[in-house]
Order: sequence, then C-alpha cells, then structure tokens
Amino acid sequence: MRSLFPVTDLTTTAAASDPSELLTDREWSLDELAEAYAYPTGLPAEGPGNAWLRANMVSTLDGAAQHDGRSQPISCAADMRIFGTLRALADVVIAGAGTVRQEGYRPARAREAFAARRAAAGQGPAPAIAVVTGSLDLDFSLPLFTEPLVPTLVVTGAGAPADRIAAARKAGAEVVIAGEGTRVDPARAVRELADRGLRRQLTEGGPRLLGQFVAAGALDELCLTLSPMLTAGDAQRIAGGPGVIVPERFALASLLEEDGFLFGRYRRRDAR
Repeated sequence: MRSLFPVTDLTTTAAASDPSELLTDREWSLDELAEAYAYPTGLPAEGPGNAWLRANMVSTLDGAAQHDGRSQPISCAADMRIFGTLRALADVVIAGAGTVRQEGYRPARAREAFAARRAAAGQGPAPAIAVVTGSLDLDFSLPLFTEPLVPTLVVTGAGAPADRIAAARKAGAEVVIAGEGTRVDPARAVRELADRGLRRQLTEGGPRLLGQFVAAGALDELCLTLSPMLTAGDAQRIAGGPGVIVPERFALASLLEEDGFLFGRYRRRDAR
C-alpha cells in the first residue's frame, strides 16, 4: 500500500514517522492504519459537534455499490483491513436493517491488535452495532442480538410497532427512539447515540441510510474505496434517496493505493 496524497489531517499524526516510507509498496501495519484513520481528538463531551459520523463505502468505477446485492464481490483484502480498522476505532457501527439482512451482520468482535488503543481511549472491547429500522423487521434470534459483547442497539421511531419493540428488548437489544412515527430522523439518531457516549460513529450504509445522513447534513467524513471494476447493470450507488438541493463539497484528507484500488478519505470542508 502506498500514499498518493499525504496521510495527514488537522488533528492526527502521520501514519509513519518518516514520510518517505509512505511512498513504498508494502503492507501497512494495523497500528499505522489506525493512526491514518484516527478520529479527531477533542470532541466535546456534550452539545453540538460532540459526535463524529464517518461512512465507509466501496464503489466500482461505474458507480456500483454492490454486485449481486452484496459489497464483498467488489472489495479486496486491503479494503477489508481498512474495514476492520475503522470498526476497531469506532464506538458504534450504524447500519440499516436491509444491509444487516443482506450482509449477514454479526456482532463486532474484540481484536487484540486494538485492545490497548481502545482501552486508552476509554472504549469497551468492541463497538456496538446499531440497526436503523422503522418496522423492526429483524430476526432477534440471530447472533447479532443473542451473542454480542455489548448489547446491540435498535434505532427506530416512537411509532414503531409495540410488539416488535418488546421483542427487541426481550432479546437483549437496547431500543433507541430517534424520530416520530416509524421514521428515524438521521440527525436525531446521531445525537441520541452520542448522548449514550457513542460519539465515534461509523456507518456502513447501505445506500439508502447513507443518503439520509447526507440529506440531513449529518455526515462528517466519507471513507471511500474505489474498486477498479466495471459491472454495468442497475446496482445502487453508495448513497440513494432524494437528492440534496445544493451539493455539499468535501475535501480530500488522504488517498492510498494498492493493486489499483484507491482508498480515499474525505471530510466536510467546515469539519474540524
């Protein structure tokens, strides 16, 4: 892996002590990746700006976010290393119910390579998984709900079916109300999770959920893997749903490359 754009940002150190090392083709250590993708420091404990929401998505050259309904076929080993690193840095991983079902989500696992880093940051052994759903059409007998290191969260609206809320709680999930009716307000979801101490937030989509975060102006950072593949077809883009009135421009923070895959990190231009 090599850096095409310096791996620096406004709040963290570079991934290697010698910048010349970034130009060599080699497998980066997990510690180097963790430094390169570290969350901003100094987030306030409460109030506006106390959470940082980043998204991690993969796209082909022609804009497909999936192939045969899943993201794995357009991914690669380096992408999965970054995927695992981003999870290991987060307090909570947010995903839509459709993505949870399609990708077969399981509880996040504790990883020894990141244990000391998480402990130093005051984090538990693994991030929580937060499932965004209005209907709570979920199988609560799955390991995601029965075997997590930390309770899985179900983010829904105040008008969600009462029997499904009861089923979620019976399974051990924590129900987070973040909207009126059955609709989840994406900006409120960010706030509600932050109020529970889950301020380093990572969303893995899918495209519909990411589109909602984009439309709400809630996204701080996008980690985008550009896969050197062409799929054609009618696969979803990384963000779906209604378009925004004025496109919001993000700034490139870093760009890595391995085997033709590009790993970009973009931040809102007004972000810390």
